[in-house]
Amino acid sequence: MPVFAGMRNWKPFIADAVKAIAKQGFERVIAICLAPQNSRTSVGLYRRAVVGEAALPFALDFVEAWHDQPLLAKAFAEKLRSGYEKARAEHGSRLPVIFTAHSVPQRTITEGDPYEAQSKETAALVANECGLSADEWVFAFQSQGMSGGPWIGPTVEETILSLKAKGHRGVFVQPVGFLCDHVEVLYDIDIFFKQFAEKEGMQLWRAESLNGSQTLTASLAELVRGRIKALSI
Repeated sequence: MPVFAGMRNWKPFIADAVKAIAKQGFERVIAICLAPQNSRTSVGLYRRAVVGEAALPFALDFVEAWHDQPLLAKAFAEKLRSGYEKARAEHGSRLPVIFTAHSVPQRTITEGDPYEAQSKETAALVANECGLSADEWVFAFQSQGMSGGPWIGPTVEETILSLKAKGHRGVFVQPVGFLCDHVEVLYDIDIFFKQFAEKEGMQLWRAESLNGSQTLTASLAELVRGRIKALSI
């Protein structure tokens, strides 16, 4: 099937992808935002960019969320298991796992945004896939903004301090709200959180991002197949 890529903040822009689709005469489009959990501050903005100001020249099937797609959980679990075993060998004992996703303003959750619940559901599915018990993992929100009032937590920093108080001297971080490497992963986790942990006498490891994971690709393909089947009924 033909695939078009569009980004909201850089080239190729979503509007350009929409124009290319229209120019080639396609009548139906399945749109997937590469953010599995739905928030109006993320997925919502992408949908708005697709729809634009004028009526679309094709029928749009926009995937609102795919946080519970089984192969997505499997893809994250593969990275967790691989990285965790290396970290455990270096640390010499088991490590608590901190699952993370990007924070959003508290008001969006108060007003009914499903993002917080969906993020935690993704983490629970990954934890279950890896056989982690409830006391072996926690959830924290990262990269809180500086505007718009309070943002949801707990923060990663607060969570590290809490685990330290329980006697832990190391943590393993798995971001489940991001699919690939970018500044929230490569700087916020790999540099800032790691330095924060070290100042507290803690070690910090991170699971690799999915990036080019074949299981992630399979997850997207399965998602499309399911939508096509539903549209054909």
